[in-house]
Amino acid sequence: MRKKLFAGVGLAAGAALIGGAVLYYLKERATGEPDYRTLRTDDDFEIRDYPAITVAETIAHGPRKQALNEGFRRLADYIFAKSRPGEPLAMTVPVMQDSGDPMASDPPLFDDEIEGGWRTRFVMPAGREAEDLPLPPHEIELVTLPPRKVAVVSFPGRPDDRDLAEQEDRLRGWLARNGERAESEPEYAFYNSPMIPGPLRRNEVWLALD
Repeated sequence: MRKKLFAGVGLAAGAALIGGAVLYYLKERATGEPDYRTLRTDDDFEIRDYPAITVAETIAHGPRKQALNEGFRRLADYIFAKSRPGEPLAMTVPVMQDSGDPMASDPPLFDDEIEGGWRTRFVMPAGREAEDLPLPPHEIELVTLPPRKVAVVSFPGRPDDRDLAEQEDRLRGWLARNGERAESEPEYAFYNSPMIPGPLRRNEVWLALD
């Protein structure tokens, strides 16, 4: 009898957990993201045309995942008004990461700033430009990205560095087979919070096209 009772409690708790995750997932699906025009779709590959986008960005050093966590923390503190006065901003997706050169900054973001590092970006809410956004702390810069065309591969899971490299190879192979070429370094786009199960997660690798 006791085993049946424990089993029933376990099933109920599991159902509640799954139900909560699904509701949270549906809420995240409604989170704003930049508008874009789809130029081509082929299974999990796309070519998209993005307009100019305003982002808040920061550079962190160290392993990619560690740098992403640090960059996310700084940017979240900015949009939720923890590191500045004023009202919070709406959260949007995706959280973007790349290994480009440090943004031009004066004064430098860090005393030991060097080339390299990992750049994390939050997309700012639609209709907001750098000039009318709250002033960020010194380690964050507001930047407007120019319009651009990007190739994208979408995939689920909780990718590590090897997974991201494999998806980049898939995307470059697809582009080559279709007569396209991208000389750019990859950008990673993450759309979900940590509580969303791997199979429901949306991740992307982006390559800006020439």
